[in-house]
Amino acid sequence: MATLILSTVGTVLGGPIGGAIGSLIGQQIDMAIIGSPTRKGPRLKELSVQTSSYGAPIPRLYGRMRVAGSVIWATELRESREKSGGGKGKPKVVTYTYSASFAVALASRPIRRVGRIWADGNLLRGAADDLKAGGELRIHTGQGDQACDPLIAAAEGPTRCPAFRGMAYAVFENLALADFGNRIPSLTFEVFADDGSVTLTQILRDAIPGVAVSGTADGVLGYSVESGSMAALVEAIGEAVPLACTSQGQTLTLKPVLGDTQLPFVLPEALAVSDGPDGAPRAGLSHRRERKAVRLDAAVRYYDVDRDYQPGLQRARGQSFAGQPSTLDFPAALDAAGARTYADRTAHEAARPREIASYRVGQADLRSAPGRQVVVPGLAGRWLVESWEFDGTGIELGLGRHAGSSRTITGAADPGRANLPSDRAAQPTRLAAFELPWDGIGASGAISLFAAASAAGSGWSGAALFVVRPDGSLIPLGGTGRNRATLGTALAPLAPAAPLVLDWLNAVEIELVAPDLALAGASLAQLATGANRALLGRELIQFARVQSLGQSRWRLTGLLRGRGGTEWAIPGHGPGESFVLLDDTLVPLDPATVGDTAYARIAATGLADAEPVIAAIALPGASLRPLSPVHGTLEARNDGSLELRWIRRARGAWLWLDGVDTPLVEQAESYLVTLGPAAAPIAQWIAAEPLLRIDAASGATLRTMAPGALFAVAQRGDAGLSPALLLGTLN
Repeated sequence: MATLILSTVGTVLGGPIGGAIGSLIGQQIDMAIIGSPTRKGPRLKELSVQTSSYGAPIPRLYGRMRVAGSVIWATELRESREKSGGGKGKPKVVTYTYSASFAVALASRPIRRVGRIWADGNLLRGAADDLKAGGELRIHTGQGDQACDPLIAAAEGPTRCPAFRGMAYAVFENLALADFGNRIPSLTFEVFADDGSVTLTQILRDAIPGVAVSGTADGVLGYSVESGSMAALVEAIGEAVPLACTSQGQTLTLKPVLGDTQLPFVLPEALAVSDGPDGAPRAGLSHRRERKAVRLDAAVRYYDVDRDYQPGLQRARGQSFAGQPSTLDFPAALDAAGARTYADRTAHEAARPREIASYRVGQADLRSAPGRQVVVPGLAGRWLVESWEFDGTGIELGLGRHAGSSRTITGAADPGRANLPSDRAAQPTRLAAFELPWDGIGASGAISLFAAASAAGSGWSGAALFVVRPDGSLIPLGGTGRNRATLGTALAPLAPAAPLVLDWLNAVEIELVAPDLALAGASLAQLATGANRALLGRELIQFARVQSLGQSRWRLTGLLRGRGGTEWAIPGHGPGESFVLLDDTLVPLDPATVGDTAYARIAATGLADAEPVIAAIALPGASLRPLSPVHGTLEARNDGSLELRWIRRARGAWLWLDGVDTPLVEQAESYLVTLGPAAAPIAQWIAAEPLLRIDAASGATLRTMAPGALFAVAQRGDAGLSPALLLGTLN
């Protein structure tokens, strides 16, 4: 702060030179008040991005770590395109998508497996090993007998394809790049190199061949050896666990300074010599205590496993001081409690007063070589031999006070809150396709064709839609998007009811495909404006009240039946039929691309779909098929003649506000009246108006031929016949 203030003031008063002088003075003030940061150990990487540079080191991984790999092989981007639209005056749309195939080196020693994978900070692969983008992934664990990857071998040839034995790597084949700006994203991998935690002893033994390592039993969840320098590795571990080096013959041994339970060597009596200028004897033992100004608020930076291996910081317990703490960068994967233990131990050791001694012996003994612990006659405790020096009068041992085992304080620690990406496993696609009656908006020849796609979990990321033609060909229809439709199944058949009144007697129980999907009730006024429309089987309904039964089950009451002219489907319900809420999550389909809805099928493919999910189109032709007449009557007159009447309905004219018939949206008004079975009628008539009169003679003949037969009428439209309306029984 003083640096900023004095630099600004100096610039105003003295120009650039004054600003530089003010900045220098401010730095001295800040150093005196705040102090300079003290940092030990290798700097932690902020999960650096992957590279593809020649000569970049490939780390040796232990335990579990998150690592940014190195791209070691890649192909050119692959471009694909799909055409959609272009029918009946609609523009043709060409969609380009890109994918890439590449290999990423992970570790220079064998690993067990790869867990999660992040792409540009978002999860590309979850804990359930599910890829959240299109493509294939193969993991090579780096064993000594691993074979060449088939994709690399096919691209480079078998003689030029290395197997990368001893190195773990991942191969992505045709990874979809649409979510990453059509480029290879920056990837980081969660690597499980060993089962469970590892010890620092194991890491040192593996990294420094020929050196015996003992006693460093401190466990870590993971460790990354980024450099090939053995000295750098020993220095990094030694900052967290102080080490001593001893030699015996041709063997070097590393062991911890603290916590050594081996019995120490008792030094012989000190050797006094007369080497002063006046020949006065000099004692063979000198001892002093050096109390240094030390900071007790040590801190440890580490890779926090509870925060997706992001660097975390834990400070030692106790009083905090102004300024920057003494920070140890420890490149290990730890939890918060483990890191706090290292911080407490570092602070406790730093607070100890430094005791040193000089001790002279007459002859060398390997049991008192540097790195060994000894007992000094006349001094309490254990001492570590830090150095020895030979001269003509004996051997001068440089000793440091060894206080025994380090103090360890156990207890909970908070890693802090992290905004981590959610890991939602991909789910198989659930699909429904249907055609709806024309809603009166737009041209009367418009076909309302929709797909409803959903899944059992929120990890579903959408699916690609295709139309399956009768010849088996697949024509792309676009994608569904990520919004899930509200789909379900009926647990029991819905009983019949009149379509003219609100049905409060019957109810239907629905089990939705996912527990996080929900239904909401609606008022009568909202129902009048089209709220809560749903397709149940082949009947369009509306519902006013909902009741949650738990476990994705809902009970619907207050039903409006046979909406959109589907009253003919009221008596045809069965168990297990589909339920689709008609809301804004539906995906409109291009009728020109789909073709004949009576024979075409819709297919969907998502990330978790091993095979395409195929659905037949429900209510085919419903948009153009005329509506069945209503309010039919059959009257037998006194003269023996018959008079059949009905009221017509027009497609899209759902509101009958003034009681006046609306114009039909057909080229001509025509009706087909039949007597007897629909498949093989006994007699049939064509009427040009909603009225048919049968004279007495014809009526008598019909009574003789088919007593008790049923009269039915259907409207003839441009796209076919409407469902039939029963008019009455011939008596």
